[in-house]
Amino acid sequence: MSGYAARKTPSTGVQMPIQAKALALEDGRGGRVVLVAVDIIGLPAALSDRVAAEVASLYKLERSQLVLNASHTHTGPMVEGNLMPMAPQDEAELKKIRAYTNELAGKLVTVIGAALGDLGPARLDFEVGETGFAINRRKREVAPVDHSVPVLRVSAPNGQIRAVLFGYACHNTTLTAEFLEISGDYAGYAAAQLEKEFPGATALFFMLCGGDQNPEPRSRRELAEKHGGSLATEVARVARTKMQPVDGRLRTAFMLTRLALNNLKQVNYPVQAVRFEKGFTMVALGGEVVVDFALKIKEKYPQERLMVAGYSNDVMCYIPSLRVLREGGYEGGDSMKWYGLDAPFAEDVEERVMSSVGAVVERVRK
Repeated sequence: MSGYAARKTPSTGVQMPIQAKALALEDGRGGRVVLVAVDIIGLPAALSDRVAAEVASLYKLERSQLVLNASHTHTGPMVEGNLMPMAPQDEAELKKIRAYTNELAGKLVTVIGAALGDLGPARLDFEVGETGFAINRRKREVAPVDHSVPVLRVSAPNGQIRAVLFGYACHNTTLTAEFLEISGDYAGYAAAQLEKEFPGATALFFMLCGGDQNPEPRSRRELAEKHGGSLATEVARVARTKMQPVDGRLRTAFMLTRLALNNLKQVNYPVQAVRFEKGFTMVALGGEVVVDFALKIKEKYPQERLMVAGYSNDVMCYIPSLRVLREGGYEGGDSMKWYGLDAPFAEDVEERVMSSVGAVVERVRK
């Protein structure tokens, strides 16, 4: 399992099945995108690139038309290439990790193909709710949170809900290191409850910019159910109300930028935007993004109806804002060792990320 260095033993079983789900959207004019939600700690670039290359070959899906988001559950399997300093040194266990990663890659390609093969007439609507179990775990003088719950509803012509895409900015860590059973944590419970409330619908959870956010309270299974329940209840409430329609031309943009460490080394960083002409824009950022970025992006684009996701396409390390970087601490640089990096970011990290966000948003607004 992955997510806690304190864990020293393998999983003892499955408490809740983990899933990968895909939502394919087209605008009827050539624009399309597939949004993939995966109950996993994080997808490394090598795995995302492999999946993207295969679906490009099979389905002519451009890189900008594929968004891969990890729920960041800490009660899921380890994936090769992510948080490897936490991996066991035993070759037999490493072999299991490699085998699981290969199996996961194949399943992601399969679910993307299934979504593209199940397209049908639909109406899209978007609205934002709110729930409050996330806290800023840094507990500094400045401790921002983002309690918004963005919801994209996909309905058939007869009004039946076919899919609900929803997100929240909070670490998926209600279940702490002593829990050894596979689970989707609060996000998994939320999706399961929504699929019971809307029979026949698929519920997809996207992790937002929750790098410095934790569920509170935590460390008991019933709390994971409780937090998931409160999130699902809010999503269901929003989905049953009059929502803002999403329509028009669909555009996508993807770019890799370079973020510098303070020792002059650099890491690749993916930034992506998906926008319907009317009513919905998604910004998808790589890494464990702190909440400051979502708040700044929303402030920068008040006219856009935004969903700002982190943990997308590559989870290579924490991505601190300048404020968090200067404060230091775990998200500010101490965590880099778990990603195999030997220095914190240079002070232009926020500037580089926001500049790249501006570039992809402008592309999809043209």
